[in-house]
Amino acid sequence: MKQHLQSSWQRTWRGVGAVGDGLAWCERLLACYQEPHRHYHTLQHLGECLAAFDQARALAPHPDEIALALWFHDAIYDVKRSDNEARSADWAREALLDAEVERAVADRVHALIMATRHDAVPSDADAQLLVDIDLGILGADTARFAEYEAQIRREYAFVPGWLFRRKRRAILQGFLERPRLYTTPYFHDRLETRAKENLARAVA
Repeated sequence: MKQHLQSSWQRTWRGVGAVGDGLAWCERLLACYQEPHRHYHTLQHLGECLAAFDQARALAPHPDEIALALWFHDAIYDVKRSDNEARSADWAREALLDAEVERAVADRVHALIMATRHDAVPSDADAQLLVDIDLGILGADTARFAEYEAQIRREYAFVPGWLFRRKRRAILQGFLERPRLYTTPYFHDRLETRAKENLARAVA
């Protein structure tokens, strides 16, 4: 997997016009996704996101920017903080500007990462695709969805069971009550029905 991810990174890094091979950044990011406190936000999640994007790449107005946003979107992940996306987005913009990428590109990548807060329905086509990919786990098959739920619980192992169940149920209920989980027709057609079934079962 690591070799495949490195190849993906180099293609993406060149695609946004960055100077150098960016391998130092690649290694830093790979190390982030292997931090011991992570159980879902790991290389598995990153690999799944990039694989889903590869299948939908032709739909993206700025594909390399989406790919880079996927690489950075969970770069900083502290379960006890609420600003992980902002810190990850800032880190991505810093990396791009240091690599002499156009500021407009760096700013768009920053905005894409901020969209993964999932606090609003994105209107930009790139952001719609990125958010759908990040939420793709909700439409996974039954076994993978169950694994995902167990992984999230392990990340929040410090939270008492009764409190975790209450908070988790509220989050999943919020997704379940959305009129439409996936904004793009591509992901809506493929994942919407199964995602709603997974969420209903988890909430119940």
